[in-house]
Amino acid sequence: MSHSTTNPSDVLALDSLLSEEELALREKVSDFTQQRIRPNIARWYEDAVFPREIVPELGELGVLGMHLEGYGCPGRSAVEYGLAAMELEAGDSGIRTFVSVQGSLAMTAIHKWGSEAQKEQWLPRMAAGELIGCFALTEPTAGSDPSSMTTFARRDGSGEDAGWVLDGAKRWIGLASIADVMVVWANTEDGIRGFLVPAGTPGVTATPIEPKLSLRASVQCDVVFDGVVLGAEALLPGAQGLRGLFSCLNEARYGIAWGAMGAARDSYEAALDYAGTRLQFGKPLAGYQLTQEKLVNMLLEIQKGTLLALHLGRLKDAGHLQPQQISVGKLNNVREALKVAREARTILGGNGITLDYSPLRHASNLESVRTYEGTDEVHTLILGQHITGVAAFR
Repeated sequence: MSHSTTNPSDVLALDSLLSEEELALREKVSDFTQQRIRPNIARWYEDAVFPREIVPELGELGVLGMHLEGYGCPGRSAVEYGLAAMELEAGDSGIRTFVSVQGSLAMTAIHKWGSEAQKEQWLPRMAAGELIGCFALTEPTAGSDPSSMTTFARRDGSGEDAGWVLDGAKRWIGLASIADVMVVWANTEDGIRGFLVPAGTPGVTATPIEPKLSLRASVQCDVVFDGVVLGAEALLPGAQGLRGLFSCLNEARYGIAWGAMGAARDSYEAALDYAGTRLQFGKPLAGYQLTQEKLVNMLLEIQKGTLLALHLGRLKDAGHLQPQQISVGKLNNVREALKVAREARTILGGNGITLDYSPLRHASNLESVRTYEGTDEVHTLILGQHITGVAAFR
């Protein structure tokens, strides 16, 4: 491919690092965002509505569990998944969050750790967007430290056919009130295990958390489990200990490194477009040195963050990506995307606080993205332990 670029915002010609197939996938998801998300997102955000009607459309688009193989899943590369996450989050973090919860968390848990029967039962219809999944991990008093979770599953009976009784509470569980199946993590006498809890199971209550200032076009819930009786088939047989849940979290964290750059890029493009047409003191804002400095600084971080995400994707596709490398992407890219969105808002002036423009909406959403799947502090400590050899979490 040519190493020249006709896009002045791709100053490093990063598109030249992508294959024709990757570029086509990106364009396909970008078109979906342009047609289905952008015209509606201000209303969804204002009304705090998650648009369930687009879930089957996302399945048809091929972005649900798109990195997974078999069972009706798309089986695309890590880079292709990242590009899709970037384009979806350029529309809104809430929509990309749905794709992440469905594919990187719930579907990945079933695909990695489920039985053959569980995979056949759930994955094809989840990939098609016919069923929605959620991932119940975080608790009211156990966010950054999942090892201290108090949700508990006790054996109900004896022998291989013994069932389980589940009690506890979870918080900030995306999609829980609309999910057809919950992947629930709980302590047991044998350590942390994963369970599949279908919608409508007696004793499960999911309550949306409202009102919110962030991720308004998404659903997060409080969930209570009160004497929930489960059969032996509810257990995810392959998941035991923290390894199972962290393997899913790392899939989601990887996608966030890409997605955050989509929010940043959209914020930058909104500011660039506005600066070219808004007149002040007789000439466009883009003609002033202070405005150009802001735009250049935004572009530098977007180009660097996108190059970082692409590097992580290539490592992942080669089977070499390490957890601490994912932490670099999540920590850096979300932090810088938030700065970009806030700076873009300043170029828009007073108009920037309206939903006619995306940067402040992106900035509000990124406050959630910065917190979930590991706070800045958690990823800093992961990297601190990696470079010093000393764990400083406690």
